[in-house]
Parts: sequence; C-alpha cells; structure tokens
Amino acid sequence: MDDLRESLRSFLNVSLSVPAPKVHSIYEVKEDGYTRSLIRYVAPDGEEIKAFLLEPDGDSQGAILALHQHNSQWEMGKGEIAGLAGDPQQAFGPTLALRGITVLAPDAIGFESRMKKAGTGASLAPNLDRPNSSAESWLQYYNQMAHRLVQGDLLMKKILDDSSLALSVLQEHTKIERLGTIGHSFGGITALFLAALDTRVAYACTSGAVCSFQHKLANGTGLEMSLIIPGFAEKYDVDDLVCCVAPREILVVSATDDPQSADADNVVKNAFKEFASLGCPGHLEHLRVSGGHPLDPARFDAIIEWVATQAARS
Repeated sequence: MDDLRESLRSFLNVSLSVPAPKVHSIYEVKEDGYTRSLIRYVAPDGEEIKAFLLEPDGDSQGAILALHQHNSQWEMGKGEIAGLAGDPQQAFGPTLALRGITVLAPDAIGFESRMKKAGTGASLAPNLDRPNSSAESWLQYYNQMAHRLVQGDLLMKKILDDSSLALSVLQEHTKIERLGTIGHSFGGITALFLAALDTRVAYACTSGAVCSFQHKLANGTGLEMSLIIPGFAEKYDVDDLVCCVAPREILVVSATDDPQSADADNVVKNAFKEFASLGCPGHLEHLRVSGGHPLDPARFDAIIEWVATQAARS
C-alpha cells in the first residue's frame, strides 16, 4: 500500500504535510456548549482560506476536519457544516462539538468565501454579493477545473493541497495527533482521497461518494469536476483509494438508490481483502442503507456515533 500511495501522490502531484500557516481570528461567537470562530490563513500559493473552527467547552476529546458537500450551491460551504445555512443533516460541526470534538470546516475552492466575481478575481461575501445566476456560479467553478487543466494542473490537486493544509492547521491548534476527516458527496470524495494519501488521517468517514470510475463510465453517471483527472481511470480506481487507508480506519456510507454510491458494495468487497491481509478487517466498515443521495437523520446519527467513538481514542 505504501507503493500504491506513493504512486497516487506522484500521479496527482500533491503537496502533503506542509507546515501550518499563521492563523488569524476574525471573530468568535459563544454558543451553548461550544465556541464558533471564523479564522483565515493563507495557502502556499497565496490564496486566503477562511474556515469555521468549532471548539467544545472544556478539553477537546478529538479533532476532525469536516468537508462540505457540493449540491450545486456554491454560495454555501463551511456555513452548512457549521449549521448556519442549508441542510441540517450536513451540520456536523455543532453536533460533534457538543460531543467534545474540535471541528475545522474550511471553504473549498469556488465555494462560499472562495467564490469569485466573473472577470475580477474578487471574492464574494457569502449570502451577500452573489453571482448573477446559478449558471455564472457553475461557470466559475468549471473554470477552476478547466483553467488548471490547460496548464497541466488539476482541481483535485488544489483541493487536496488545501485539505492537507487544513489538517496542519487543525493539528497545530489542537496538538492532537490522531486526526479524523469526514464528508458527504463532494466532501466525501475529498475525505476519501485525503485519507488515502495523507497518513496523518487516522480515521475517515466518506458518505455518498464511493462509486467506481468503471461503474460511472459504464452507466453514464456524471463526474464531479474534481474527478476530471486525465488518465486516472486507466491506472487506478476507487477501491485503490480505500485500500490505501489500511490499516487505518474508515467508514463508508452508501445508499441503494444513490448513483454516486451505486457499486459501493463491490468497492468495499475488493478493498476488504487488503484490510484482512493486514490483520485489521474491522477497520473497514460499510453502512449500506435504503434511500437516495441526501443524508437522512438515521445516517447522520450513525456517522456522528462512529466519529465520536473514533475520537474517544485520541
């Protein structure tokens, strides 16, 4: 797995485990049982990243990087994880903070504070100065992918570099070595890639995101733009990513009517062999339920319980 992980890292040309940058606090809000802070820091490429940091009252029992979904809502990112907007079943931040876990929720490139005004490069304030239409929002995110591709770069590389940097921020702030990551849909894709490639991730939950390239290509399933990685499907597939998490711990959450996790059973079955060969078959868990792509309360609660159990080992 070390060889496979290094092959994937080289193929994607990612930069991992970079030192934590200087973090600036913008404001703090005291909630019942935890504090929510808006922070900002600068990536090595000079781009400013904003994130919500949710810290429980008292000593932290764990630390987790929570990655937001896509849902074609570019004006929404970290705010949904923090429970300030959007789907309550994506509000992992407050729920985990109340369980004694510190949560870092950054905006991915192209979302919320990292949206750009067309033709200006200026950031858009969340929920205020939005693009003129959803089509413009889509185009701005599309350009994040396309402009990189023509320069021999990848959107996935940028997303993973930023996520690995966020791990450094979380680790430096909490001084906790056993870090976790969690995400649904787009966030689940990022969580899986990150856990596969950055071994500082001790445990990961990927929800609504485990579906092989082979199945998607055979069935005409749409690819999230970060998955537009030229040549990737010729050398690798999603089961390789799951295998690379071994012997660390991972929970795969999938649903029977979700095209984004349609063949999760087969992916997990293939990857299970690697976990078994390393003597840790119980470190790969799969929650397969009836339902569609959006999370429901039962899945949300199961994810929270699994994360809380993992964090308690920190």
